[in-house]
Amino acid sequence: MVENINAEKFEELIKGDKPVVCDFYADWCGPCKMLAPVMDKMSEEFADKAVFVKINVEESFEIASRYKISSIPLVIIFKNGEASAKSLGYISSSEASKFFSENL
Repeated sequence: MVENINAEKFEELIKGDKPVVCDFYADWCGPCKMLAPVMDKMSEEFADKAVFVKINVEESFEIASRYKISSIPLVIIFKNGEASAKSLGYISSSEASKFFSENL
């Protein structure tokens, strides 16, 4: 299960040793709702390689602004505190598995 986190927890996580996969979403976003079960599945598949979290862009506007997030759903992989890979929009489980295999 992907944990919904706030800005403070986000800052703490991205400074850690393990890559962080962050799903930026909003409650009203249809494609975000479609992506949620895919991300849950990927969080189980890649649990040993990364921490999976999600951030509501409306509740954490400062983070959304910092990373210039203007479209959602947006999945960003953070390594050593820096964004290292991005995936915009809905992706299927097979596409997500390939994306994470290549980028984690």
